[in-house]
Amino acid sequence: MVRKVRVRAPATVSNLNCGFDVLGMAINEPFDTVELELTDTGRIEIADIRGCDTLSRDPEENVVGPVLHAMATAMDFTAGFRVIIEKGIHPGSGIGSSAASSAAAAFAANLLFDNAFSLSELVGFAMEGERLASGSPHADNVAPSLFGGITLVRNYEPLDIVQLHLPPELSVVVIHPDTEVKTSVARGLLDRHLPLETAVRQWGNVGGLVAGLYSEDYELISRSLEDFVAEPRRAGLIHGFSGMKKSALASGALGAGISGSGPSVFALCRGESSARAVLESMSRVMHSERIGFKAYLSPVSSRGAGIC
Repeated sequence: MVRKVRVRAPATVSNLNCGFDVLGMAINEPFDTVELELTDTGRIEIADIRGCDTLSRDPEENVVGPVLHAMATAMDFTAGFRVIIEKGIHPGSGIGSSAASSAAAAFAANLLFDNAFSLSELVGFAMEGERLASGSPHADNVAPSLFGGITLVRNYEPLDIVQLHLPPELSVVVIHPDTEVKTSVARGLLDRHLPLETAVRQWGNVGGLVAGLYSEDYELISRSLEDFVAEPRRAGLIHGFSGMKKSALASGALGAGISGSGPSVFALCRGESSARAVLESMSRVMHSERIGFKAYLSPVSSRGAGIC
């Protein structure tokens, strides 16, 4: 049995405007890395967290803890783990920081368990980290972080993850403002009950987006990237959001919106040259608003969690 592994898992953009809690995609960077080692201590020890000084090393307060505990319980495993986490994704960024750590921990533990679980089963374990982070065990970030590409959570009970077709020209721009939005706060702003007309419009866009991905119909993809559920409630949390979205669309983006709970804003583009123009346009808005930010441009990544 392998005793020590090092795994990285990518950042993700979830919801994709119309697919609240069910759609997500992986991007090339940034990413989190988890080094996991089997020990004889019988407990989970987080030995170090690099790249972030605000996260707890208490396994009951860090997302890797419940993930590893759930997997050890399922395997009737009584030994222990020593964990080192390297954070490349800032917590509260809206691009799957807690999901990447959870996914990397689940993937690493599975390697130590001789691949006892399928990727879909690992999603279920990684969701336990999301439960700790946000109070809700959602899969729209952990699924693409494990699988790569674009994923659909068709159902939660039982969990059913579908990998969607990835058109080759899709690129994504992500602007991460130097602010933080707590997922629990952002989720608290949402209506628990939706008017039927709103739900119908949202369902139509989800279906249109999936159809557009499979047919590689970029105009249909563009028309479907609308959010009538979360964005109207959350846009006010992100200073500069309206300007960034308008500039992205004016510069040729297929669509733009809030990544996850925010504050990151994403724009989906056709081709790298279009994405570069969109990146420059969105960056100008942030400079004019005097808001610090990080910017990422990448194709939608077909690679999920893996050994590094």
